[in-house]
Amino acid sequence: MSASRITRREILQGFGGLAAASHLGLSFAAQGGKRPNILYIMTDDHATHALSCYGSTINKTPNLDRIAHEGMRFTNAFVTNSLCGPSRATLLTGKYSHANGMMNNGQQFDGTQQTFPKILQQAGYKTGIVGKWHLSSDPTGFDYWNILPGQGLYHNPVLIEMGEKKVHQGYVTDIVTDLSMEFIKKNQNQPFCLLYHHKAPHRGWEPDAKHADMFKDKDIPEPKTFHDDYANRASAAAHADMRIANMPDYVKEHKPGMSPEEIKKYNYQRYIKDYLRVIASVDDNVGRMLDFLKSIGQLDNTVIIYTSDNGFFLGDHGWFDKRFMYEESLHVPLLVRYPAEIKPGSVCDEFVINCDNAPTILDFCGLPTPPDMHGRSFRPLLRGEKPADWRTSVYYHYYEYPAAHRVRPHCGVRTKDYKLIHYYTLDEWELFDLKKDPDELKSVYADPAYADVVKEMKAELERLRTYYKDDTCVVELTPKAPAEKGAKQPAKKAGAKKTKAA
Repeated sequence: MSASRITRREILQGFGGLAAASHLGLSFAAQGGKRPNILYIMTDDHATHALSCYGSTINKTPNLDRIAHEGMRFTNAFVTNSLCGPSRATLLTGKYSHANGMMNNGQQFDGTQQTFPKILQQAGYKTGIVGKWHLSSDPTGFDYWNILPGQGLYHNPVLIEMGEKKVHQGYVTDIVTDLSMEFIKKNQNQPFCLLYHHKAPHRGWEPDAKHADMFKDKDIPEPKTFHDDYANRASAAAHADMRIANMPDYVKEHKPGMSPEEIKKYNYQRYIKDYLRVIASVDDNVGRMLDFLKSIGQLDNTVIIYTSDNGFFLGDHGWFDKRFMYEESLHVPLLVRYPAEIKPGSVCDEFVINCDNAPTILDFCGLPTPPDMHGRSFRPLLRGEKPADWRTSVYYHYYEYPAAHRVRPHCGVRTKDYKLIHYYTLDEWELFDLKKDPDELKSVYADPAYADVVKEMKAELERLRTYYKDDTCVVELTPKAPAEKGAKQPAKKAGAKKTKAA
């Protein structure tokens, strides 16, 4: 399935066109209420285990915790491709990367295709995005946009406002919050949907003056897998170039004669402290935003969603960055506040994926999910209701190689108890027993005791790959020599398609 241009006919077929939007407004009015606002807060590379509401032992996030305490916290929220640009394209389209065309960061998002902001515009919502975009093309479907070019800068950043570049003095997290508040203030008398997207805590981590000295006199504990040797797994783990011991960020600060172990420990402390410092600024600003919404009387009428574009390794396995299907990279924080429907302090353990965000937002706005979206609304889960057919497995696919960090392309499936990963350009497999080995240190793929599990997981992987119509992870690993004339050709496997290795 490829990205496609949304047409008037598709709009009319998908949700009944403007007539449906008018009826929607009348139905909300008949109920004595109005359509809720949407505030979608996304950070960049915020690991779940760096929020105190998720049990972090290394930092505190009181304002983000407030969303969890006053709403719902999801313990099993996953991304489908752990990378910045692809994750953002999935948010907009509700589709996996192979269907929206954004499989890696080097591509340009096709803004002509259907997105949930376009659908909300048709239904009368005022739509906006402020902050990180990272999709190369200009935003479409937004009444207002003010975005960082590329990754953007932490200090005195340039932002592109509706096509015009402007330099802003100050710290990017504060600036993005100020601009987001301005958008809300101007549009508070009509339903709005704002994507409030922070740069932080993306590399390179530059804290503001307020938080520059946090953790100055203490060391952050190293994670228990910090000295992982990458044994007992596929070759992809050892091949990856994302080791804290080798990160170039702090080379100029190393003292002569430092041992490799000393360098690794030094790099970790420099990295993790600045990472947590920039998160502290995000937390402060989310608190400012919550207080602002309360001051204008819009807090409880706004569906507030907090998440990250992907997870991140915080020294786990000796790494920084993401990309792998391992838990630290696969998991993302997901917090939702809307007191009209969500019980305070509730927790949900069901599987949700980032394809679900668009359908959920549309659902809250009274609009159906277009049939070509891969996700489904998790609004019932927010009300404490579990649909009988809710998913029990998650499909994942990462593509970008060769590129930064050298993480091999792979696809996989995760269930409650197991995870199967296929590095298909190598034809290497990993199977993890998540109950016995939650840190994913030993693949049991070749263990005869797990032969039945391997068979079941491969069947589930193929079922999901077929269900989502993803034919981009089948490659010819060993090209065959041309057959002699008249020789009988081997039959092709059903559904197989030769593709280029990513």
